[in-house]
Amino acid sequence: QVQLVESGGGLVQAGGSLRLSCAASRSILSFNAMGWYRQAPGKQRELVADIISSGNTNYADSVKGRFTLSRDSAKNTVSLQMNSLKPEDTAVYYCNAIKVLEGSYWGQGTQVTVSS
Repeated sequence: QVQLVESGGGLVQAGGSLRLSCAASRSILSFNAMGWYRQAPGKQRELVADIISSGNTNYADSVKGRFTLSRDSAKNTVSLQMNSLKPEDTAVYYCNAIKVLEGSYWGQGTQVTVSS
């Protein structure tokens, strides 16, 4: 059993910042990749950013330069620092973890709302 718990969502004005955190119930180093996805009303869930076990990161073009993904293996957490937020960033954000040949795991989601 793997549990992922997101926190840090909320309401922020355009141009503001939020920091999301995902706490895993086991060592994050056991996963091949972890990342953040988001889903806005009426839209498909999309990848925001991910990080592989080596530490290499990947970002969606829409957030590149504004969002930063980091990990803290001692705390079994990955975080998403979101700066210069735009109304288009409004969505439910989900933490994801993948272990090949084992499964893909999801958190419950946390709401991010950016007002114009």
